[in-house]
Amino acid sequence: MRRRVSLARSLIGKKIIMALTGLVLFLFVVGHLLGNLKVFEGPQKFNAYAEGLRTVGAPFFARGQLLWTARVVLLASVVAHLWAALAVTRASWQARPVGYRRLETSETTYAARTMRWGGVIILCYVVYHLLDLTFGSVNPSFLPGDPYHNLVVSLSRAPVSAAYGVAVIAVALHVYHGIWSAVQTLGLNRPPTSRWRRGAPAAVAVLIAGGYIAIPLAVLAGVVR
Repeated sequence: MRRRVSLARSLIGKKIIMALTGLVLFLFVVGHLLGNLKVFEGPQKFNAYAEGLRTVGAPFFARGQLLWTARVVLLASVVAHLWAALAVTRASWQARPVGYRRLETSETTYAARTMRWGGVIILCYVVYHLLDLTFGSVNPSFLPGDPYHNLVVSLSRAPVSAAYGVAVIAVALHVYHGIWSAVQTLGLNRPPTSRWRRGAPAAVAVLIAGGYIAIPLAVLAGVVR
């Protein structure tokens, strides 16, 4: 028990926590995207998908029970990820008390330098997203049981779609930096894998961003209505 506590408190333990929770969140981002893309198949398919999330596990679990369990796990992962990230960042600052006047490109990336404000943007949007499409309190025409309608109504507003796009870009930067850091940690930054250590994370991030941003663009263009 003491070993587990000491591991969690150590820098390596915090990095492990950050990596594991990051993996959970990454899988959610990908799964959520694949589900959201069903909006292009029309209201019937999209609503069936949304209802399936609430009835998964039946009859052994009550309606929505596993969905809320997944939400709790995701929330716990977000909290643990933020805690570990802040702890690792603080340890890095303490190890280098004298700030650098210039950060070399080889030591950092734009995604890494924007992780903090990007995390704040994502957190704020997630809160709004839940109030908008889950609870309906900020949706101008919320209809319980009709997620397709709620999504279209929400993203039909240009400011909401713009905020959605900004949040998605922040997520993509997080994904890029997370995969790139994992590659570095696993020691895959040497030949022959070094050739794709930036290209592969960038490709994944672009695919995720493109998939998510396609949805509000389709709504604003009237393709999805």
